[in-house]
Amino acid sequence: MPINNRIAAFQDDMTAWRRDIHAHPELGFEENRTSDLVAAKLAEFGVTVHRGLAGTGVVGTLTGLDTGGRAVGPRTIGLRADMDALPMPEANDFDYASRHPGKMHACGHDGHTTMLLGAARYLAETRNFDGTVHFIFQPAEEGQGGGLRMIQEGLFQHFDCEQIYGLHNWPELPAGQIAVHPGPVMAAANQFEITVTGHGAHAAMPHRSIDPVLVSAHIITAAQSLVSRGTDPADSAVVSITVVDAGTAANVIPDSATLRGTMRTFSEATHRRIQEQFARLVSSIAEGLGAQAVLNFRPGYPATVNSEPEARIAASAAAKVVGAENVVWAPAPTMAAEDFGYMLKERPGAYIWLGHGGHGGPGCRLHNPRYDFNDAILTTGASYWASLVETILPRSA
Repeated sequence: MPINNRIAAFQDDMTAWRRDIHAHPELGFEENRTSDLVAAKLAEFGVTVHRGLAGTGVVGTLTGLDTGGRAVGPRTIGLRADMDALPMPEANDFDYASRHPGKMHACGHDGHTTMLLGAARYLAETRNFDGTVHFIFQPAEEGQGGGLRMIQEGLFQHFDCEQIYGLHNWPELPAGQIAVHPGPVMAAANQFEITVTGHGAHAAMPHRSIDPVLVSAHIITAAQSLVSRGTDPADSAVVSITVVDAGTAANVIPDSATLRGTMRTFSEATHRRIQEQFARLVSSIAEGLGAQAVLNFRPGYPATVNSEPEARIAASAAAKVVGAENVVWAPAPTMAAEDFGYMLKERPGAYIWLGHGGHGGPGCRLHNPRYDFNDAILTTGASYWASLVETILPRSA
């Protein structure tokens, strides 16, 4: 596997950076130590550092040079890594395990940050590209929409990017492989809450009640038809009711019940249709059983959808690192969500999956307390970033 030799030479440095970040996890919009480390490393490499977008965000800017040492080319691209950890305890006992109880890098953002730093170091040393690269280190990917906040605060106004690229490690994919989608990669997701109001009574006298638990049960059952009978089988969607909260005693029919869950789709049209059908279903079931129900949606991340030309560019750059036979083209997307979707709505680009290989055993899955990033793929990811820049912004002879 032709890993960039110059990047491979500082594998030990990247491993040390990654493990340091892993040992000091920080939640969304609290990545102060991590952003300090990122900014210091970028400055050390000779990259221009900009701070403050979305609070803890960092953007490094680097321009290529021609053979005479002059800045070249007006073209610009953005490379993005996420920095935040998850609010969950770590079950690992190695010496770089989390030092902050209840916080853990269980999704590999420590590795994502490190790989982009490694690419920045290499590109700053070589400057073998024609144009400008913006290294975007984003806070708060895990459910708080740090990518959207960076955009709202002027990311693409201050750092114009013709194209934008991201990646995520993927434990289910063997190390040494890279997966590229020519369209949807990850789903749009929102959350919903349904409040069902009836009339409480003694459980021995149910005829005197309007039972919100019974109404909720009908809603839960009927909601499954939104996908199984209301959605084209070729169009993926998920409606999951995951929380049912009602009652305090076995002999009391409560006044109300609360349901919560998530809805996920790849298509915006499908998303709107299911929302509208769900609202009618909830209202009509409650009314038919004499209760009232209020459905509220909390918008989540949009779908992460690659533009095909940029996906093909990413696949070409990946092939230079792992070989064409190890580039997995157009695998099935996942119903998980990712806020890089906001950036892809603003600029064409591609988000790839980097094979992780499940390093650490069967418990090593994303958002698992025994997850750990596979340090062996740090050079693969950094080499991919370098290859991508040199592919998109080749320096003329």
